[in-house]
Amino acid sequence: MYTGLVAGTGTVLAADPEQEGYRLRIEPNGFVAPEPGDSVSVQGVCLTADRVGDGWFTAFCSETTLAKSTLGSLEPGDAVNLESPVAAGDALDGHLVRGCVKTTTEVLAVESTGAGWRYTLAIPDGFAGYLVTEGPITVDGVSLTVAELTEQTVTITVIPETAERTTLGDTEPGDRVNLESDPVAKYVARQEAVA
Repeated sequence: MYTGLVAGTGTVLAADPEQEGYRLRIEPNGFVAPEPGDSVSVQGVCLTADRVGDGWFTAFCSETTLAKSTLGSLEPGDAVNLESPVAAGDALDGHLVRGCVKTTTEVLAVESTGAGWRYTLAIPDGFAGYLVTEGPITVDGVSLTVAELTEQTVTITVIPETAERTTLGDTEPGDRVNLESDPVAKYVARQEAVA
């Protein structure tokens, strides 16, 4: 479990296809320090650090993970948002984030507001039911709040601190981002579906 409060970005050192998946080698730049077997959020996706060295760790991405996220498009030199899991007793300053990315979407627009930026994202098929104005959404692992909602788009506001600490500061129209809905919204949607 995570909070979506990304500490900072790591750097992809290698991204190698393997049988039935993909292996990422990441330099964490001091923002996470996983041991072998530890979970770590990479661009919002919960991965397991399977090998750890001096200034790097690797994680395997399954075919399912690649199909639901942007991790398969990462290349050496790319920055990735990193977060360690919440420990029992830690403050929950963001919102509950599981690291189970549901889908990806396209960034349609990025507009400066003077005090930050407004990002407009397309709502993927089947995702609208998990969104509510002023509710939580996770974009590339970052805990954000839905500012505006239409039938086709969701708008979020990114403050300078968030833009500086995460990959969102370099995100442009046309880029794809990972989306995770609020876990509570998933349970509500499931209850409505079976009722």
